[in-house]
Amino acid sequence: MHSVSEDRTARAIIRDEALRLFADQGPDRVTVRQIATAAGVSPGLVVHHFGSKDGLLTAVDAWVVATFERMLGELTGEGGEELLDPAATTSVSEALMRHLPPDSPLPGYLRRLLLSDAPAGRQLFRRLFEVGQSVLTALAEAGQAHPGADPAVRAAFLMVNDLAVLLLREQLTDVLGVDPLSPVGLARWAPEMLSVYAGGLNAAPAASQEGPTP
Repeated sequence: MHSVSEDRTARAIIRDEALRLFADQGPDRVTVRQIATAAGVSPGLVVHHFGSKDGLLTAVDAWVVATFERMLGELTGEGGEELLDPAATTSVSEALMRHLPPDSPLPGYLRRLLLSDAPAGRQLFRRLFEVGQSVLTALAEAGQAHPGADPAVRAAFLMVNDLAVLLLREQLTDVLGVDPLSPVGLARWAPEMLSVYAGGLNAAPAASQEGPTP
């Protein structure tokens, strides 16, 4: 075990290792002893800091929500209007993924959180919906989208389609042979998605409209 002298550092290490294990295996399959071993501390120290595994899970949920809140604020706030620029990105999921390291456990944990009935998951879903509404408004103001007869439903529809790529990422990787949120995967995914959004299922791909490549 490593010795962790600073209380705050001990909490951070335990939380980060719990996040990684929870994202990979699901909270129900992870024990306090596994978390302690991964963090290089004793099970007693985990209990000392968080009270129980449920207390640690609550702390991880809160940290993940705060992290995504901060990222969304950076993407949409003053000096960081990336999500509100129609030319900058094709989706909220893509924008978030580009701000995370490739080995980050956060996307996997986000899937778990959004599909759970946890208050933190509902809070984050509502926040993503609000961002989706802002994005749709920005696209409409730029003349690149129509808000629809029911803007709230249209924003929710677009958000659900966007999040589906994240929530079903592993299954999509299996059937497509490429991670849809990797650079190569996005190069395939984004043109088809935008083509359908722009012209419906009857829309031909841009390459087809220009004729076959010699």
